[in-house]
Amino acid sequence: MAKLNAAPPVRGTQLLVEHIGGVFRRPSLIAIEIGWRWLFGVPFLFLCWAWTASTLSKMEFEGSSSINISNPWLAAIQLSNAWHIYQPLFKKFLSQLILPAAGAWIILSGLGRAWLLMRLGKGIARKSRFRPVTMMLLQAIWLGLWLLTVGCWYSLMSWVAATYINVAGEPDLVGYFVWAIFLSLGFFCAFALTSWLLSIAPLFAQFEDCSAREALAESLALGKQFTGKLIEINLVLGIVKLALVVLAMVFSAAPLPFADELGESAIHFVAATSIIFYFVANDFFQVVRIKAFLEFWKTFRGSAARTA
Repeated sequence: MAKLNAAPPVRGTQLLVEHIGGVFRRPSLIAIEIGWRWLFGVPFLFLCWAWTASTLSKMEFEGSSSINISNPWLAAIQLSNAWHIYQPLFKKFLSQLILPAAGAWIILSGLGRAWLLMRLGKGIARKSRFRPVTMMLLQAIWLGLWLLTVGCWYSLMSWVAATYINVAGEPDLVGYFVWAIFLSLGFFCAFALTSWLLSIAPLFAQFEDCSAREALAESLALGKQFTGKLIEINLVLGIVKLALVVLAMVFSAAPLPFADELGESAIHFVAATSIIFYFVANDFFQVVRIKAFLEFWKTFRGSAARTA
């Protein structure tokens, strides 16, 4: 495999604006990312919504029509009672859906990632070609890491809720939210500090003619300088994702004080627009992440790959 080349010092994020501009000038790259993600996400969310609506229409928990939204604590108890009723049904549905959904995501994401990298790196490396199977294997490993992270977070959050939110007594909201914030940020940072391995590996597979195993091995042997740049850009773009979530929430909540004047349909339209904005912006910054990783690959290994 190609060895690391000497490169001038460069901060991981100092060219981020340039990467954003470069991606913005190539809308076809954004279209590929949005295409495969939405091709999976729209049917998946529709299935979840249709099943949920059907299930809720067949069953009703006591007091479902009188949830007190003006009293957050009482509303939380009412929703908790509903969750205890519906939880077995949701778990059964998800257990039936998760394998076909994961398979569809792996196939579509592998095809999309292979196509995107081939377009993004055209002419960069002599051995660059369409490698969907290798990308599917790498995407499957990424999905496994993501599911493991979410599963561990959910298990710990369930313990926190059972410990600090006691319906029979006074809830310890301070303790609950301290743990919720700590665990959420902790797992977010842990995933950002590890997932870069599976984000840079497809570039090795694409531009250095590696198998999935060899690409992962290369990702673990990059050296401190290269690794530091990848971790930095991964953390920064993860923070950008959090900022997009907050921004979408602000946009969707902005018209609420004027609900009586605007009407219910306008509120729903603003909420739907905010959700679409988040998903499109998130897909855009996913391409920016790959573009930034590609630029670092060219800096540290590109010339060696061309002559390999």
